[in-house]
Amino acid sequence: MSIKAKNVNYTYAEGTAYEIHALKDINLEIPDGQFVGLIGHTGSGKSTLVQHLNGLVKATGGRIYFDGRDIYGENFSMKELRSKVGLVFQYPEHQLFETDVLTDVCFGPKNLGFSKEEAQKKAKEALRMVGLGEEYDARSPFELSGGQKRRVAIAGVLAMNPRVLILDEPTAGLDPKGRDEILDQIERLQKERGITVVLVSHSMEDVARYVDRIIVMNHGEVRFDGTPKEVFRHYKELEEIGLAAPQMTYLMQKLKEKGADVDTDATTVEEAAETIASWLRGQ
Repeated sequence: MSIKAKNVNYTYAEGTAYEIHALKDINLEIPDGQFVGLIGHTGSGKSTLVQHLNGLVKATGGRIYFDGRDIYGENFSMKELRSKVGLVFQYPEHQLFETDVLTDVCFGPKNLGFSKEEAQKKAKEALRMVGLGEEYDARSPFELSGGQKRRVAIAGVLAMNPRVLILDEPTAGLDPKGRDEILDQIERLQKERGITVVLVSHSMEDVARYVDRIIVMNHGEVRFDGTPKEVFRHYKELEEIGLAAPQMTYLMQKLKEKGADVDTDATTVEEAAETIASWLRGQ
């Protein structure tokens, strides 16, 4: 296994009048190489949970294990953990601070002890992985578009060669083309490098299309955990907690109600087209 949360609780401002229970008895395992979607309404605990996975926030109760080792153990290295479990925040400008793109992406490898030459090699490889050519190396990261900033932020984490990549709303504010480009590249990296990806997203269409597993958070608890098809069968319960299923789920349900023999588990455009075509051929 890669990451395990056991009875994890987290309370903001514990013991004060402003106390908020952000996580409540979270138990889950994320195995190596899995592409996980983490969804939930604003304030559901998604971002708080992922910040626990690389030790950025420490649980007020329970344990986090990485490869079977307690990350709160006396001899555990948080620096080592953060080199293996990379977190890209929702707003990439929070992670960009150097004068040029290449220097910014070099920061992580240099912090791990690599020489300037080794760090630059890793940074260039990471930038090419996310689709940014050599012409971007000397540019200021603050002159880039929103989508390009996301790619630089992702490259900065990839340059450390993580085994787990956590992305908190990586497509927020991007147009559809930019969103698809970012997610297609993440999917390709996940398959080519065999890394674990945890994608925090509000987009049901995105998680339906890309992930192997969906974890649904609600008021600090795990409400559902399963494959996209298993989770989206609960579309009415998702609506009750402020979420929704992909548009294709609703379309398939309507067609079924009208007498069409279609697969109501279809969640993507491609799956919907296939089951509708199959039904029409049988008419």
